[in-house]
Amino acid sequence: MGRILNGMTNQLPRLGIDIGRVIIDGPAHPGGGDTAFFSGDEATMLATPEVPGAVDTIARLVTLFGGQVWLISKCGPRVQARTLRWLAAHDFHRRSGVPHDHVRFCRARADKRAHCLDLALTHFVDDHREVHAAIRGTVAHQYFFGPQRHPVPAYGRPTPTWADVERHIVGSLPTASPARR
Repeated sequence: MGRILNGMTNQLPRLGIDIGRVIIDGPAHPGGGDTAFFSGDEATMLATPEVPGAVDTIARLVTLFGGQVWLISKCGPRVQARTLRWLAAHDFHRRSGVPHDHVRFCRARADKRAHCLDLALTHFVDDHREVHAAIRGTVAHQYFFGPQRHPVPAYGRPTPTWADVERHIVGSLPTASPARR
């Protein structure tokens, strides 16, 4: 059985994905950017669009990873509840194939490292440099999503769009991987 080497151990591919500005496109909200998602009323929050290409690409990645895909987001209880309502209202789980129980939250960006270790993630998509620094050494394939203010460190890959994420992830997987069969 083919396995993918994650730099630490020989293991099957498993993907983690951030939510804010990676799936939920707060800055693109027609009614006021990110603040509309965080502080708008329910209808305004639910009107926050998804990042172009996110759901369709994630659906393909869920298949490619044999369902081993998790959403991991840093937020407080109020935004956590809003995020869950947004995912439900946008029918995210059915459309993407990510199970409801594959969503995790933490209160600090650095806490994503514990989730990466617990889930034995091999790939991670996030827009925050701080997260990538925290998970360095635990996740072999790190994708810096969206525009970055600084050059991406050598341990990561710049992925401005979901098409870039998909291309780099597909290129990282050996053809013998069970997830690719």
